[in-house]
Amino acid sequence: MKKPLALALGLALAAGFAHAAPAQKKAKGTPAEAKKFIAQTEEKFDKLGNDANKAAWVAQNFITDDTEALTAYFGEQQLDAAGQAALEARRFNGVKLPDDEARKIKLLQLTLMLPDPKERQAYADDNAKLNGAYGKAKYCPGEGKPCLALGDLEKTLATSRDPKVLLDAWNGWHMQSPSYKKLYSEYIELSNKGAREMGYADTGALWRSGYDMKPEEFSAEMERIWQQVKPLYDSLHTYARYKLRETYGPDVVPLTGPIPAHLFGNMWSQSWENIYPILMPASGASKFDLTNVLEEKKTTAKEMVQYGERFYTSLGMPKLPETFYQRSLLEKPRDRDVVCHASAWQLDGKDDVRIKMCIRPTEEEFAVIHHELGHIYYDLAYKNQSNLFRNGANDGFHEAIGDTIALSITPNYLKKVGLMNENPDPNADIGVLLKRALAKVAFLPFAYSVDKWRWDVYAGKTKPADYDKSWWQLREQYMGVKRPSPMLADGFDAGAKYHVAADVPYARYFLAHLLQFQFHRALCKEAGFTGPLHQCSIYGSEKAGKKLWSMLEMGTSKPWPEELKVATGEDRIDGQALLDYFAPLKVWLDEQNKQLAAKAK
Repeated sequence: MKKPLALALGLALAAGFAHAAPAQKKAKGTPAEAKKFIAQTEEKFDKLGNDANKAAWVAQNFITDDTEALTAYFGEQQLDAAGQAALEARRFNGVKLPDDEARKIKLLQLTLMLPDPKERQAYADDNAKLNGAYGKAKYCPGEGKPCLALGDLEKTLATSRDPKVLLDAWNGWHMQSPSYKKLYSEYIELSNKGAREMGYADTGALWRSGYDMKPEEFSAEMERIWQQVKPLYDSLHTYARYKLRETYGPDVVPLTGPIPAHLFGNMWSQSWENIYPILMPASGASKFDLTNVLEEKKTTAKEMVQYGERFYTSLGMPKLPETFYQRSLLEKPRDRDVVCHASAWQLDGKDDVRIKMCIRPTEEEFAVIHHELGHIYYDLAYKNQSNLFRNGANDGFHEAIGDTIALSITPNYLKKVGLMNENPDPNADIGVLLKRALAKVAFLPFAYSVDKWRWDVYAGKTKPADYDKSWWQLREQYMGVKRPSPMLADGFDAGAKYHVAADVPYARYFLAHLLQFQFHRALCKEAGFTGPLHQCSIYGSEKAGKKLWSMLEMGTSKPWPEELKVATGEDRIDGQALLDYFAPLKVWLDEQNKQLAAKAK
């Protein structure tokens, strides 16, 4: 996950969401005034952004009331300046400007604003408190048993096959978020007030305006893409149902209808890799276990990162700055609470890049490292852009880069870097594809439904009393999963997900899961690969790296369709590359489902 600027407040296209006192209406500006205004604004944003980022870094690594207050203070300063700039930028609407200046004026206004200083402070305070509450949350079973943090509960869900144990871990975490539900609902009200001050219907509409299209057009695009890839997800879900039913029995897994959410090996059912042993093919599946290899090699957190760094340098990209390893947090400290959710940070707009992550030597986190370094290398690529253009083409791009690289973690790649000794089994492709689909395809409806839920919350269609009802309606509709126990009286299950509690938009992840396959297909072609798409690794291809870098260094200086075309030759996000990648798996799943359906009768 990219941690944009100080608080990851929304689009982060300029300096995050902004709040400022209203200014008196001024006369329309001139081109010369616009140029001067932009230069002064970017200089101010550089300074305030650096301060706010450092405060946020400390707050997530030392969770205390004091660091929360510091984060809120610096965040408010930064956001106040951005709000003032947004108001001033209105003077230049309709003024004929060079393309890059006109784009900056537009980006400056993709923000929200709160006129009342007390509301500005409350908004910043609430965001800091929500981040802190999530990071400090623990499930305490009682009866002398130790309290369990999210990481402990996630490990239980990943490894246990006892449905009662799984349910206890799942319920334990979901009991924590109601404690900050009221705070979240108050935060939503303030956020909407600020969005309306800038002329948007609500914050959800503001978020959807950040994609170089109208909000309703973006909503339609999301639905179009989902419908395009839905048949593949349906085949995977059906197969998972039959195999889970075989494992847990008909009393736990129904033959029709939604499947209980605690059975997918993940706290939010968003990624199913951990139940691969249940779903793996009876024959033709590789027995290779990267987690075992990493553990046997006693791979340290730093060594995990260095594997990822060497991938990027094999593409002709620079080594990480020396300060990266000095300043990153790569392991969970024993003496304090930290937000362990993996995130990549750019603190000074130049070379002070860091990762914050409690790394364990697992296959999943090996891929996450490659993902987070995608953010870091994107940051380094566009560091020479001016402040307002130092971001991804859209937020989906920032999430897609590292995942594009992670698609190249193939058996051939693992062999090249010494993590796999034997030659890859040519008959094991289905197993490899299935495992990857459990991460990539299973995730799509979750990623879509998170913001679909939130858009309705921001629009006022879903009231606080109905948070859980709406959340589970969407999850049943799009994911085919259900709450495994009765809803809590004043539940807030959506808030059990970091990105909801921290108010980080989620559509970016849905887009990233489509974009990465488009990038992968284009880069494999650039590297001269001619085999099946899922067997391609661009590791070692400086030609592919050069093509990718040419897009990364553009930042957000051009509309994203133009930047997409630089890397892929296409100007529209499309699901066909993903469908092409998983085409052999789709055939296999449909055949398996026919056999399993006949057996279940």
